[in-house]
Amino acid sequence: MKYSILAVVLIIICSFVEVSFSQDYIIGEGDVLNIFVYDNEDLKTTARVSGEGVIVLPLIGQVMVKGLALPEIARKIETLLSDGYIVDPQVSIFIQEFRSKKAFIMGEITKPGLVVLPGQTTFLSLLSQAGGLTKDAGDKAIIKRKANPSDKNESTITVNLKALIERGDQTQDIPIMDGDSIYITKAGVFYVTGEVKNPAAYKHEEGLTVIKAITMGGGFSDKASKGRVRIIRKTNGKEEILEKVKMDEPVLNNDVIVVPESFF
Repeated sequence: MKYSILAVVLIIICSFVEVSFSQDYIIGEGDVLNIFVYDNEDLKTTARVSGEGVIVLPLIGQVMVKGLALPEIARKIETLLSDGYIVDPQVSIFIQEFRSKKAFIMGEITKPGLVVLPGQTTFLSLLSQAGGLTKDAGDKAIIKRKANPSDKNESTITVNLKALIERGDQTQDIPIMDGDSIYITKAGVFYVTGEVKNPAAYKHEEGLTVIKAITMGGGFSDKASKGRVRIIRKTNGKEEILEKVKMDEPVLNNDVIVVPESFF
């Protein structure tokens, strides 16, 4: 019983949030609006915002709505209708289709491409619309954002996917803006070979150390020489070998961790 009540409460809360988002949403080209005039059923209208940013309504004709929020549009229509048409009109507007705001997502995402933003869209909502992350997704998402479409300069925002998804850090669930380009990075790999129980390639992650890498490889075998672990690393195209590394040594992307056999 209590779970049913909780479900109802959550639905109501989500409905209020969605309505609030819709009221703040700035209308643009392609959006479809449902417009109601109280006690005037014949004026009920479904209108798509044209490329010029206008809708067409009975009695008053074209109304410029681009760049306005729903309350502003409602007041504008009420003012026009009260000018010789209806006494004290009361207008309600709802968004039937969101079409004017879009973002582009690519990289390690199930359904890369253009995504229509349904009102106020957060990063997690965008991931859901795009089908979620692939198994090869890395720990970061890079967002390129322009202050306005004509601006050549753009800012870069980094989202920590591990903090957001694994630790629930809501500060990383940032709002997605119209025109954003999002890139989901691919995870790096490292290799564990030699005297470990499961030598293989593994997914790299931030903060990885030698001991954690060996643990991911199943731990040392009975023949392992624990004090002679080395790392083979490529830096600027050149290979270097780090001998007798400590267990807290950071492991970098593409490192090869070699656990040699003990002589005894």
